[in-house]
Amino acid sequence: MSEIGFGAWGIGGGAWGGADDAESMAALHAALDAGITFFDTADVYGDGRSERLISRLRRERSEPFRVATKAGRRLSPHVAAGYTAANIEAFVDRSLANLGVERIDLLQLHCPPTEVYYRPEMFAALDDLMAAGKIAFYGVSVEKVEEALKAIEYPNVQSVQIIFNAFRLRPTELFFKQALRRQVAVIARVPLASGMLSGCLTRETTFPDDDHRAFNREGAAFDKGETFSGVPYETALAAVERLKPFVPAGSTLAQFALRWILAFEAVTCVIPGARSAARVIENARAADLPPPAPETMGAVQGVYDSLVRPLIHHRW
Repeated sequence: MSEIGFGAWGIGGGAWGGADDAESMAALHAALDAGITFFDTADVYGDGRSERLISRLRRERSEPFRVATKAGRRLSPHVAAGYTAANIEAFVDRSLANLGVERIDLLQLHCPPTEVYYRPEMFAALDDLMAAGKIAFYGVSVEKVEEALKAIEYPNVQSVQIIFNAFRLRPTELFFKQALRRQVAVIARVPLASGMLSGCLTRETTFPDDDHRAFNREGAAFDKGETFSGVPYETALAAVERLKPFVPAGSTLAQFALRWILAFEAVTCVIPGARSAARVIENARAADLPPPAPETMGAVQGVYDSLVRPLIHHRW
């Protein structure tokens, strides 16, 4: 599996201000061309649109690649009681059809309420789906470190997808150590903090009304931490300015941010989102950069400690 993956939330169109299928397909093809072999999606990204585009990619290309999808957020209301064997199997069946496959490479529970992680019967149901041949492996996508630590107590949880970037360092304190000890894969999501760590956003940047960066800054639609990693916009801009001097010559801030994540031994893969071929290629090249020097790693930690930690460290 490639260290740089493809996060497919954006190509679904939902919560990102719309998407163009032709542009999305060009981005997916560019990903394969660049050596990306891991694609992460979910059944709610564009109500299945993202999964169907990846299915189309599989039909149009012969190279092997792995696809992870997620289940659970289709529940309405999205509450712990809805996480039943029957509901999850129905979601899996729908994803199998969308993806055009007989077995899902990796199924992830999609940021369920914390209570679900304390219900062994839900994980037993996932074991049953493995036994039935509908999924090859399963993992979880989490909001909180607490949830990640609980999830990996279940022996068949193979992966944890968690928000991790220069604005979200709490996973390094305990979770990464436990993931390494248990040999659980760590998939770093929201690695560019909703585009903030690309360095392209300013105080004057505006977003479409249907872009979560406009409507979810205070958690109006889903967890606040999904938008700019939960960091207030002005604080995030200030932190970006502090990080820019550490970017190596010839690289972009986005590439530096991705390579910084990969410097952590526990991280298996990082999944930046992209809706253009050019951005995919830029992201993929981050894996070729040399690892940041120890003093650079410490400097990034310093920016976090001084600007970000007091505001969000305790939350996720």
